[in-house]
Amino acid sequence: MKKTLFLCSRNKLRSPTAKAIFSDIKDWEAYSAGMSKDADIPVSVEDIEWADYIFVMEKSHKRKPQNKFGHAIKGQLVICLDIPDNFVYMDEKLIDILQAKVPKLVH
Repeated sequence: MKKTLFLCSRNKLRSPTAKAIFSDIKDWEAYSAGMSKDADIPVSVEDIEWADYIFVMEKSHKRKPQNKFGHAIKGQLVICLDIPDNFVYMDEKLIDILQAKVPKLVH
């Protein structure tokens, strides 16, 4: 089972979209959370410990999991997808980008 954690700023648009599209794939589990304090679902240490793969949407997010939860990161890579915050939830173009990038990075 591949456990993928998707992180964006507030867990409203990009990471919930990723969770929705990758939750339906056989042998994958997907979860999403936000990096900011006012996120709908803020990322927790348990989320970091659970994940095999940690995907962030922007370069500005890349160091945040390490800075906040470094003790919980045990070999997982924090992978930046370089997806800007200009998409709505389940935007077709966002889905296309996620489907093009993520499966290539999950082994």
